[in-house]
Amino acid sequence: MGSVDFLYTDWYTNNKEINQMDNREMLLDTALSLFYEKGYDAVGVQEIVDLAGVTKPTLYYYFGSKRGLLEALLYCYFESIEQKLRSAAVHDADMPQVLYRVAEAFFEGACGNPRFYLLMLSLFYSGRKSDGFQTVYPLIQRYYRLFVHIFEEAEGELGNMNGRQQQFATGFIGILHHHLMMAAGDREDLSGLEISGGQIYELVRQFMYGIYS
Repeated sequence: MGSVDFLYTDWYTNNKEINQMDNREMLLDTALSLFYEKGYDAVGVQEIVDLAGVTKPTLYYYFGSKRGLLEALLYCYFESIEQKLRSAAVHDADMPQVLYRVAEAFFEGACGNPRFYLLMLSLFYSGRKSDGFQTVYPLIQRYYRLFVHIFEEAEGELGNMNGRQQQFATGFIGILHHHLMMAAGDREDLSGLEISGGQIYELVRQFMYGIYS
């Protein structure tokens, strides 16, 4: 095989890999948009591949099924937010500051891709036997355990919480979710969604007041 043949082979291989990556990313992005806009159950495989400009066998090649596509989509975006939260949750004996960092990381991750985060919440509140709930629940559990751990680490600072770590974690998560949902409102374009440092400070201050009162 001559040098020209080698060059052609390299070009073909590289372009094939790029096209495969493009197809996979296109399917993920298309699915995110459709699932967010219409709901997971209302979207069919044919609609996804038509909008993505690929064929059904392409979707099945990468993800196996519509549920496999949803699972890949959730894990892809969730792990980025989870990493931000873990980095922010390192305990340093200053609980208000830890909660401020965690809330800031949460809003940065959620506002960085609000379509994903609002989709994740909608799946969590769907029917318990649905594919959507069954797929998102393991991620919600990971997310919840991370927040519980924050309060477990603060036991020395906050005193004996008598098992209230889970209660505090649930309350703090609820505050963050509610604030995000209110900020999103009925806006169709969420690209400019953002939560200010002042708003985060007030959320943490009110939460800490509730703990100590």
